[in-house]
This record gives sequence, structure tokens and C-alpha cells, in this order.
Amino acid sequence: MKKSDRKIVYDKYDGHCAYCGCELQKGWHVDELFPVCRNFKYNKEKTKFVHDGTCKYPERLHIDNQMPSCPSCNINKHSLSLEGFRLLIQNFIISLNRDSTQYKIAKRYGLIYEIDKPVIFYFEQKLK
Repeated sequence: MKKSDRKIVYDKYDGHCAYCGCELQKGWHVDELFPVCRNFKYNKEKTKFVHDGTCKYPERLHIDNQMPSCPSCNINKHSLSLEGFRLLIQNFIISLNRDSTQYKIAKRYGLIYEIDKPVIFYFEQKLK
């Protein structure tokens, strides 16, 4: 990606992650809102799957579909749809209550308060 295109993506939300709204730091990612689903092949020498340079939806690789993202949001979103990502985040409380002893203890001590509210992404708030 050209530096000038990265700047356009960065400026879409004034240097904020399109999803969580945090200020982007060095190392921020460019995410495709509608995923491109990159293809991977197993590399015997590296003993892992590596990107083969192709994707399922190459027509989605354009600046209008690209969003500035913090690494955390981009890595968690992976190739999920926007609604799939929203559902993943909504279910974090369920998995934290099920799997994290530290979370449950912090909640019992009143350090954490759970709020039942819809997940609204930063860019959706900016559209209003």
C-alpha cells in the first residue's frame, strides 16, 4: 500500500481506530470492512501456513473498504463480517465470566461493573 493511501485511511477517522475509537499508535493496521479473506497454503519448510498472495474477494481491496484499525481490533476482527465482529465482542462478557478467574474475582470486589448495551463502533457514531 502506498504511503499516500495509508494517510487517506488514517485520516478517515482523524487518527482513531474505526472500531474502538482509540488513538492510533505507530504500527496501526489497515482493515477491510468487508473482509477479503486471504488465502493461505501450508509451507513445509516453515512448518506453518503462509499467505499465498491471493484472496477470495480481491474486488474489496480498495480504499473505500479500508478502515484504520488498532492492532487489537484488527487481530480480533480477523476475517469476520462487521456483525460477526460485533457478536464476538458482545460475547466477551460471557467468556470472561466462564473462563477468567481474575475477572470473576475483580467483579466480586466491585472493580468491574458489567453493562448490558449494544456494541456500537466508533465509525458508526461518527456517521450520526
